[in-house]
Amino acid sequence: MAAYLFPIAVRCLVTLVPFRYVPALRITCCQVVSKTIQGYTSSRKCCSSTSISSESPTIDSGDTVTEYDRLVQCGSLREDALQRSVLQRLASLQHTLQNYSNTSYLNPPPLTINSNCNRLPKRTEPCIITSGASAGKKEDAPPPPPKGFYIYGDVGTGKTMLMDLFFCGAKNSRKRRVHFNGFMLEIHQRIHRQKQSLPSRTLGNMFTYDPISPVATEIAHETCLLCFDEFQVTDIADAVILRQIFQALFKAGVVVVATSNRAPSDLYKNGLQRDTFLPFIDVLKEHCHTICLDSGLDYRRLRRTGTGKLYFLTREPGADATLNAMFDELALTQTSFTGPKVLTVLGREVTLEKTCGSVADCTFYELCGRSLGASDYLEMARLFDTVFIRRIPVLTLRIKDQVRRFTTLVDNFYDHKVRVVIQAAAPLDELFVQTGGDDERDQELLDDLGLKEKVAERLTLFTAEEETFAFQRTVSRLTEMQTDTYWMEGDRRQTKKHLNT
Repeated sequence: MAAYLFPIAVRCLVTLVPFRYVPALRITCCQVVSKTIQGYTSSRKCCSSTSISSESPTIDSGDTVTEYDRLVQCGSLREDALQRSVLQRLASLQHTLQNYSNTSYLNPPPLTINSNCNRLPKRTEPCIITSGASAGKKEDAPPPPPKGFYIYGDVGTGKTMLMDLFFCGAKNSRKRRVHFNGFMLEIHQRIHRQKQSLPSRTLGNMFTYDPISPVATEIAHETCLLCFDEFQVTDIADAVILRQIFQALFKAGVVVVATSNRAPSDLYKNGLQRDTFLPFIDVLKEHCHTICLDSGLDYRRLRRTGTGKLYFLTREPGADATLNAMFDELALTQTSFTGPKVLTVLGREVTLEKTCGSVADCTFYELCGRSLGASDYLEMARLFDTVFIRRIPVLTLRIKDQVRRFTTLVDNFYDHKVRVVIQAAAPLDELFVQTGGDDERDQELLDDLGLKEKVAERLTLFTAEEETFAFQRTVSRLTEMQTDTYWMEGDRRQTKKHLNT
């Protein structure tokens, strides 16, 4: 056992037990939790639940700035004038939302189908199913809802910490916090359900329909405050529907607060068919104040690293044996046997070859070499609290798809406090290399899309711009994930104990 240093935090927490993860919760709601902010540790009351519950503990909105001051005074935070000014504006919105409800903006009529749909005559106007404020009597419009905030800046500048304080202090029972990618996944699933619930189209009963507005109306009935972490757009399927979704949400009085690494004008930058996306930026700016939070510091890199080792180089002598011993020690605390596990995700089966209870021992190829996505990684985050990732190669542009999946994997694991032990071909700061990129698959995709090479030079689908930008966040997060504090926060046994008290 002297061959390796097992993290102190892990040794204290090796009696892990499986924990039932609730997908609706982005961060666990707790009474008292040891929370690391900007590289320092503090114990404070918090509530980061996305569930709608009036019993959730909160920080008084009037005391949010006072709480920030207290954390600074006790050394848990470093004083940052820019963060303070942003928090003051967020505290003002908290006060406004204290008794806010968007019910006056909700007046959805029932779905109606044009009566001409019973026949199939020649006509110039399509037969449409409508939903929204277009039907019914027009009444006096309520005053405009409060404007939200879109906060952007470099990685590690404290955006998540400010969102923590804002969300905990918001005394509104109809609030929800969610990772933006997870939200869009949910949107597409709801749209699919809407389509399935509509009557079948036959030759004598043809109609067109709008499944997007009813989905926005559903969400507006469930919440009046939406808080988004990591607002970024990389998927064309998301880009083409964002304006309609958010126009409907804003019209229904939903207030949005979001954090992002991208300025609004840089969202979906150089994306495929970006022209269809640009109107969304105007909608966002109209309904949200835009704030740049960029103090020039990555606070995650200032955090004290753990005393144990969680990042190993593949070329290190005995690296595999060390990881094997770490896995075996964690496996002793589990109630099941070591073996393969089959995950069922959206009707598909994904097999991980080596698991034991809440611990998984995977290769990079298992996680990123196959056609997996955010939904698969969310399911892994639900089932496992500790994941070993072995044999990560140097990430070049020749394997862009794998780089994108690795970034998505780390984002989802970080959001759900999954602990990782890594074995890689290079140190973290040297893991991503901006070389390669022109492969046969890119050329095939160019041909399929009917695009010329000069056009492709500007599209993020073929360039390294998006990967380079996203990987900065990945490095920052993996740095934090190696600290003892992060491992302690990932102890789901302790989390479950807090939820039961």
